Amino acid sequence: QVQLVESGGGLVQAGDSLRLSCAATKDTFSLYLIGWFRQAPGKEREFVAITSQDAVYTDYRDSVRGRFTISRDSARSTVYLQMNSLNPEDTAVYYCAARGNYCYGYGCWGADSYHFWGQGTQVTVSS
Repeated sequence: QVQLVESGGGLVQAGDSLRLSCAATKDTFSLYLIGWFRQAPGKEREFVAITSQDAVYTDYRDSVRGRFTISRDSARSTVYLQMNSLNPEDTAVYYCAARGNYCYGYGCWGADSYHFWGQGTQVTVSS
């Protein structure tokens, strides 16, 4: 089992950057792939990015590819989501989530396949 705590959200202007953090339980961190999801008001939760246990595999949804970067610091048991060139469409509650089983490509995109979730952090981008 792993516990996840997100931080780093806030209110920014279009074009600004934010870095979200997902701090995980130290003892079990290495066992899990970690993904970021987001949910805007009135919309379904959607996949944003994922990193494998060894950080070799990463993937992004097309709308954030090239602007967002997911990274993993095993020494700190933390996964980061660096978000650059933010736009109002990025406004949402961002969640990190963990899964223990292997996935690749679209197989990683389903929220139902993640077993542990953080409480979320709000990101608001004004135009």
